[in-house]
Amino acid sequence: MPSEFDLIRRHFTRTPRHTVLAVGDDAALLQPRAGMQLAVSTDMLVAGTHFFADTDACDLGWKALAVNVSDLAAMGAEPRWAFLALALPAPDEDWIAAFAEGFFACAERFGVDLAGGDTTRGPLTLSVTIAGEVPPGSAITRTGAQAGDELWVSGQPGLAALGLAALRGEATLAGAARTRCLQALQRPQPRVGLGKALRGIASAMLDVSDGLLGDLGHILDGSQVGAILEAGALPTAALRATATPEATWHRCLLAGGDDYELLFSAPPERRGQVEALSQALHLPLHRIGTLNPEAGTLKLREHNGTLVHLTRSGYDHFR
Repeated sequence: MPSEFDLIRRHFTRTPRHTVLAVGDDAALLQPRAGMQLAVSTDMLVAGTHFFADTDACDLGWKALAVNVSDLAAMGAEPRWAFLALALPAPDEDWIAAFAEGFFACAERFGVDLAGGDTTRGPLTLSVTIAGEVPPGSAITRTGAQAGDELWVSGQPGLAALGLAALRGEATLAGAARTRCLQALQRPQPRVGLGKALRGIASAMLDVSDGLLGDLGHILDGSQVGAILEAGALPTAALRATATPEATWHRCLLAGGDDYELLFSAPPERRGQVEALSQALHLPLHRIGTLNPEAGTLKLREHNGTLVHLTRSGYDHFR
């Protein structure tokens, strides 16, 4: 049976691109580029809570890093270094090799060095700390939104939650629709390019990990504003195409998690720049509502103009 250090050397040691000293010593040595601030985030994935225990190991490796990369994208930062802590029930080399394949595929895609970490025996748990760089004063937080700003979201929120519903037997998906939803769930695509491009344009931003309404609530609280969403502007085309009941895809769109799309606000005079970004990045950006001075309130304008109050529902680990 391989030792902990054999596993690390065999599967998690790569030649670093921008790390002074990476895996193999007591600590990593990092050298940020001159004039840059560090942005750091940590996420944990636990079997049975964040993923099924039989999830494909390669997909899991990708996702373990991707959800952290997305946190940096949500602040307009560029990912650079990651630290991986693994609790493993057993040293299954085939599983570890597949996990490492997915992890380093994501690392290569987004220019991340694995700079260190730890392994131990225990219930399957994946914890990643990621660090990146952002020019001073340009990080996009949750607290800068203003009344009158427009609300935007990237891509197609709800697909990942619909994929999860299918795995749980709560929704029926077939063919290309099933493939697309499971891909969204298992191989999220962090919007790093969009996040960087929104520096100086977006007033507030976060990634949608716990549901569109729940995460929007963080911007409303942080910026002390309210929001009105427009039913006719919400992105629904791809969800409708899955041939699932409207109540199912509607719930996934508004309250589902695991999208890792970017939700952001921007002044209306920046609309042309946002639309130009959508074209340049070949990424749909949907203008879904506006912010107002009614701090903490969240409403939906129906197709007939009626305003209804919405519950700021989202995933909560302790509920």
